[in-house]
Amino acid sequence: MPKDRRTPGPAPQPVPAALDEVDQELVRLLTADGRMPNNALAEATGIAPSTCLTRVRALRDRGVIRGFHADVDLAALGRPLQAMVAIRISAHSRDEIDRFRAQAPRLPGVLALFHVSGASDYLLHVAAASPDALRDFVLDHLTADPAVVHAETSLIFEHIRGTSS
Repeated sequence: MPKDRRTPGPAPQPVPAALDEVDQELVRLLTADGRMPNNALAEATGIAPSTCLTRVRALRDRGVIRGFHADVDLAALGRPLQAMVAIRISAHSRDEIDRFRAQAPRLPGVLALFHVSGASDYLLHVAAASPDALRDFVLDHLTADPAVVHAETSLIFEHIRGTSS
């Protein structure tokens, strides 16, 4: 590959400096409960609240902590059916990949987009109201896309989040 050509995907990000034990514990605690109050974090890690606040801000500034998110019950929102849709792109040009990467996360019901290796190029984690709604999503948004040469849907029976950070 010529030196002036970039590979598809986002530009590499600098690797954050190594985390000490206190920072690792802060990340572990916030991964388990992103709403844990600063005083409780400080007490759990054995540091002063002001030091804790400074460390958490530094973790955010360094990009170690990218945000805080709500764990939502999709069934309560009327989207009880989840699936992973494996996508194969027809042409691996930068334009097609960039277009798909920009468009897919904005499609209705898409929870996450994963760029993967192997037989598929992407995995889409989606939630839908019903099997019919899932079928319509695949037909209307994926197989109708000229860049998509193959879409294979796998239903998710159970989703258990990991507990390690």
